[in-house]
Amino acid sequence: MFHPFARYFQETYRCYPVTMMPGNDRENVTFGGKILLPPSALQKLASLHIEYPMLFEITNPAHKKTTHAGVLEFIADEGRMYVPPWMMNTLLLEQGQLVTIKTTTLPLGKFVKIQPQSVDFLEITDPKAVLEQAFRNFTTLTEGDIISISYNSTIYDILVMETKPKGKGISIIETDLEVDFAAPLGYVEPERKKRDFSAFVGSGQRLNGKEGSTAYGAQSTTNQEQESDIPAVLNLPPGRLYFGYPVVPLPKEESKEPEKFSGSGVSLRQSKKK
Repeated sequence: MFHPFARYFQETYRCYPVTMMPGNDRENVTFGGKILLPPSALQKLASLHIEYPMLFEITNPAHKKTTHAGVLEFIADEGRMYVPPWMMNTLLLEQGQLVTIKTTTLPLGKFVKIQPQSVDFLEITDPKAVLEQAFRNFTTLTEGDIISISYNSTIYDILVMETKPKGKGISIIETDLEVDFAAPLGYVEPERKKRDFSAFVGSGQRLNGKEGSTAYGAQSTTNQEQESDIPAVLNLPPGRLYFGYPVVPLPKEESKEPEKFSGSGVSLRQSKKK
């Protein structure tokens, strides 16, 4: 945002990766979206009444490549600016090449779709939490950029596929940003093997000696027979009780008297003659 009487800031600097800056490693710059400018830039920005957050458009005039960034500190050597290594690659820059930088305004981002550039990204158990932490080092996102983040000593490159609102870029400072993930580059969905399933087609034997059905899962005649053995539900009118079916005695068979023994017998004792 600009002061009503402000003019925009524009300068040309020689660009270098932050890894070439003397001093300790600055991981928040290496794996972030902010740049380092010289102290003179701060004086000019203050004189122009540029309000925070300061957003910049960085252009490589040789290849007409453009991206966006915020500023972290004003500690670079005069005439130089330091950027993350991924930004050097995005702008197709060589070390010490001249770039043009100017202030700009960007809308607050509502949506971003990203694509990891390696299937190794799938090994992260909670990617949204990792991105939320990584985006704290970014001020802007530009569609088409391949940014780099670090997690567990591993570097992951991520393509910014789409941003909303549509435009040259978005600001992600103090905004509720919805993140959508595309399948990682090189990811191939595993093929699902189709298994030919056939139901049991053998024959079975029942304990009561009856033959079982020949097709598993089909309604068999045996099941129908079992269902026929179940008494039907009695729908009795109110006030009537049921005490069972009437007893019908079985027909009596004509009983035959057993034949008496009609043979002759022999006595073991001999009769005495008188």
